Amino acid sequence: MPDSEPRVLPRPPLLAHGGAGVLTTALATLLVLLMLAVLLWVVAANAAVWFWPAPVWELELADGSRVVGEIVRREPARDGGLGPLLLKVGNRELGGDDHLAVDEAAIIVRRRPQDAVAIERSVGGEALGRFLSCRSLEGEAVPPGDDQALAAALAAAAAERRALRRERARHARVRRPLTEAEHAFERLRRSSAADAHDLADAERAAATLREQLRPRLETLEAAIRERERRLAGAAVILDTGAVSLEVGMATVERLTWSNRLGPLQRALHAAGSALRFLFSAPREANTEGGVFPALFGTVLMVLLMSVAVMPLGVLAAVYLHEYAGDGPLQWVADRAIHNLAGVPSIVFGMFGLAFFVYGVGGAVDRSLFADELPSPTFGTGGILWASLTLAVLTIPVVVVATREGLQAVPSSWREGARALGANRLQTLLQIVLPAALPGILTGLILAISRAAGEVAPLMLTGAVKLAPALPVDGEPPFLHLHRKFMHLSFHVYDVSMQSPNIEAAKPMAFASTLLLLVLVVVVNLTAILVRRRVRAAYRVLEG
Repeated sequence: MPDSEPRVLPRPPLLAHGGAGVLTTALATLLVLLMLAVLLWVVAANAAVWFWPAPVWELELADGSRVVGEIVRREPARDGGLGPLLLKVGNRELGGDDHLAVDEAAIIVRRRPQDAVAIERSVGGEALGRFLSCRSLEGEAVPPGDDQALAAALAAAAAERRALRRERARHARVRRPLTEAEHAFERLRRSSAADAHDLADAERAAATLREQLRPRLETLEAAIRERERRLAGAAVILDTGAVSLEVGMATVERLTWSNRLGPLQRALHAAGSALRFLFSAPREANTEGGVFPALFGTVLMVLLMSVAVMPLGVLAAVYLHEYAGDGPLQWVADRAIHNLAGVPSIVFGMFGLAFFVYGVGGAVDRSLFADELPSPTFGTGGILWASLTLAVLTIPVVVVATREGLQAVPSSWREGARALGANRLQTLLQIVLPAALPGILTGLILAISRAAGEVAPLMLTGAVKLAPALPVDGEPPFLHLHRKFMHLSFHVYDVSMQSPNIEAAKPMAFASTLLLLVLVVVVNLTAILVRRRVRAAYRVLEG
């Protein structure tokens, strides 16, 4: 038999035998990853403006005027050419707006002066200009070039501001009993059940307490006035290009020589700005300062929501999968859960407002806080009602994920446990639920992700633009579930949509969005790692 050449099979075309499906799914996956990368890049790039110190420019214009500020971007032109430059000039007290559009054709000289400073203030936004001089607390003038004396003056003013805040807090603590007595008298005066004798006793008690506290209050008030006087005389004088501006040291939070910073110093400055952003309170209608109250409120609300939704969702899933069996109840429950998952979140917000706030909260007020009425305690929005509303909203997610986890547990495990003498409850608690823990954690991950991004239900059940106090503090009972709170998602909505100064608020909005993304990713990664460890442990047992 003659030798024959080996037969070479023709190579199938790329799009044959399922190749088209492979290529389509690969392109779709690449598109999704690209969209995610673009999203993260846009958010991170715009958020970096909030932390990275920008150079301060001094521009001389053709009309002889000078402008000092940070170049933000080039505005688009209507005719398709080069548009004007948008500068952040700060100093709202001079022109009312801290941004200015400058025609680039009118710029004669553009320089970055080494004596330019950017001053972050607690009131009035940022102040920008060339440093002229400084007046210390003692009234001494600090000339340009004496950086050591300037640093000492700023440090002394910062210490004085901290002392002033402590004095005011001490004054509030001393006066609190008197304030409570006055409020008790007002509530009694408004009450129809109070008689003249009760009113006289309450007024006498308030007057007695006022006389007892008068010496301490007067001493504290005098100390506060003296510190305010010292701070009022201290200032940093800047050349803004048009006029000289005195920036009172009572409002100075940080002074930065923006044009003197090297790359490492800018990175350290950005890191410090990020820490201040995380751990300070917002200012200037949420366009300045930090987001600590919103971050704290988000984390606390997610914890309360998880405590409420996980037991309820897991118990419902266990009953439907382990006990209910096939029947009308199972059919109705399945349809109800899937329908609830598609209900708009604003509907849950209306439910929470009607049921939790007005219904349950109103009943609690009538039973336990009748003396506070008509001012509600629990009969108004608060972090407890917002957490319970989001728990109701995310129950379908937890139930579905838990049922899938229960279905993944082999029936042989149940049968083996029963054969060894375990009853049904023992099998459930010691075998089935631990093995279904990855599915339960999946439900928790999905619930947290959805709760962290919701806005509409929170607007109706307790989230506010600016909360006067945190839900947790040092006063008994320490956890105040009736208090209103701030939330990162609502904060992003408020800053981006409701701010009166959109240009000043834009970097804050992107920085808050980036923080929300990081928070959700960190929580999800933690839960995923725990789920993976549990799944690996039970895979070993299964093998």
